[in-house]
Amino acid sequence: MVGLKGSLAPEGAIVKVAGMERLQFSGPAQVFECEEDAFSAVEQRHIREGSVVVIRYEGPKGGPGMREMLSTTAALYGQGMGEKVALITDGRFSGATRGFCIGHVGPEAAECGPIALVEDGDIIAIDAETGTIDLQVDADVLETRRAAWKPRANDYQSGALWRYAQNVGPASKGALTHPGGAAETHVYADI
Repeated sequence: MVGLKGSLAPEGAIVKVAGMERLQFSGPAQVFECEEDAFSAVEQRHIREGSVVVIRYEGPKGGPGMREMLSTTAALYGQGMGEKVALITDGRFSGATRGFCIGHVGPEAAECGPIALVEDGDIIAIDAETGTIDLQVDADVLETRRAAWKPRANDYQSGALWRYAQNVGPASKGALTHPGGAAETHVYADI
């Protein structure tokens, strides 16, 4: 596993490098707002060789709950595209995932992290040797996109998953719904 940081993931991202033949990848983005849309594009053979597939709004808040992207990666491998594209998400991958798959991108799209601002055709450069992941778009262009950004509504606008999304923290801090034991000032003994 290698941690990555850069203009696309200022809070970091994770890539599993075990068994990978190449540790650098650069290409134009193909952007999807959820895993279902990306999977549909794979099924229709719309994913282009050399592209960086971006699946966003699947992080702790956006999913909600950091959904696993194994279906899309398995389908890409089934088409022989596993080593010919990279895949980036604010969601997660299983341990069985192979290829250039980067997850836990933070800040996530639901918090208007840079992954929310990527557009089709933007160049993304990844280097697992130096630990970098960069969106090669000028800062002023990103600021214009940020000003126009609107949060994406998911299917959970009430109930337990809505409440979870309101309280969960970033993946880089464990996607917790509480501040942790260090925040406790008094512990009640149950005796």
